[in-house]
Amino acid sequence: MTDATTAIPGLDFLQFVLESLVEDRDELKVEGRIDDLGVLLTVSVSARDMGKLIGKGGQTVKALRTLIRVIGGNTSQRINIKILEPEASGSLTPSPLSV
Repeated sequence: MTDATTAIPGLDFLQFVLESLVEDRDELKVEGRIDDLGVLLTVSVSARDMGKLIGKGGQTVKALRTLIRVIGGNTSQRINIKILEPEASGSLTPSPLSV
């Protein structure tokens, strides 16, 4: 482990869990940043793994956020997860309906 990785709480945990969850591990990117508001963990996955990350009704990502906040509580830091939309999902934007 590098010093940069250990300095960001929850980064290794989130990376480990998501590597077990997604199929396209090559497209998985987990980055961490510390600023005045706390720790921000940014996650990017492939379009086909987005459903697994979110889960039914958002249950999976909600559980991950809860666990990350527990880690943050242990280190007295606020930790948030930001999920980036895959670029391939641009075609999913709703189009205006014509009547």
